[in-house]
Amino acid sequence: MNRREFLSLCGGLMLASELDAINLPYLRADGSDSVDEKFNKLKLNVRPLEINVGATKPFKALHVSDSHMTRADERDGERKMNLAAGRYRSFSRAEHYFDLQVRYAISKGLVMIHTGDMIDFVSERNVEFIRSQLRVGEWLASTGNHEYSLYVGEAKEDEAYKAQSRAKLQKAYGDVCNVTFNSKVINGVNFVSVDDVYYNFTREQLELFKREVKKGLPIVMLCHVPLYTPEHCEANLKSNGGRCAYVTGAPLEITSKYQCDPNLPESEQWRNRSVQQFSDEPTLEFIAWLKEQPLLKAILCGHCHHFYEEQFSPTAKQYIVGAGYTGDCYEISFK
Repeated sequence: MNRREFLSLCGGLMLASELDAINLPYLRADGSDSVDEKFNKLKLNVRPLEINVGATKPFKALHVSDSHMTRADERDGERKMNLAAGRYRSFSRAEHYFDLQVRYAISKGLVMIHTGDMIDFVSERNVEFIRSQLRVGEWLASTGNHEYSLYVGEAKEDEAYKAQSRAKLQKAYGDVCNVTFNSKVINGVNFVSVDDVYYNFTREQLELFKREVKKGLPIVMLCHVPLYTPEHCEANLKSNGGRCAYVTGAPLEITSKYQCDPNLPESEQWRNRSVQQFSDEPTLEFIAWLKEQPLLKAILCGHCHHFYEEQFSPTAKQYIVGAGYTGDCYEISFK
């Protein structure tokens, strides 16, 4: 069975016995289906995690983020295909690990949680990948910044940029997730997905979240970019020489010290990663309010490509999962 046949089969939930019988070949950058023996020995890095949220019935999930699929074909044109070939060098094992993660989750009856950057850029094949995968098993999801990336790093990424691909992405995610704000209850736990892919929250999202709190259920928040916590922020700043922290809602006394290249003209200042990460008033208001919500029990996110756990509020810890394209994932027991 080749890769395309497998994706066609993914229209319905497969039993563990069926999964065990499938020999999943590796998809090469040129789109050909071919087994690459060097990947056969690679294993998932599954970290067990227990979160007490007050579920009406215990259940388990596999938390994955930052898979970075790099698919493109002739429908996207030569430029996009060249982008795919170049980006593939950084994510050559992504397909292999994603296959392992999906098979692992289904074989153990786990809910799949994906917190963004399932794909590396917008292409017909990448969007088709999202649509097909979300039809296999039970999913909870939030989008990442790369879900909206037309050509990686080629333009200022803001709401206007995001709008160019939002409709296409929403069609792919379908009923699984509203890409801006989503809520789904499993065993008495409200999983609330909020888009913070450009390091900000809006007042509309705050009002929507307040409605979810009124339901009176314990909440697990899903987002892509980690929210500000002191130790993680400091660690990120140390790792990149103080340029920026890659977190949403860092206090102004921190973001004011983010470094920008003064040699770039005003029209090119967006190329400084720090510019996008300056905290605006609605974001800081959202963060301050969220810290005071006793129903918030956990935050699941990704983006930074490393594992990190830190207390966010008196009732909630934030769990950052490592990079899916290197096999990192959390197996979470919700109790």
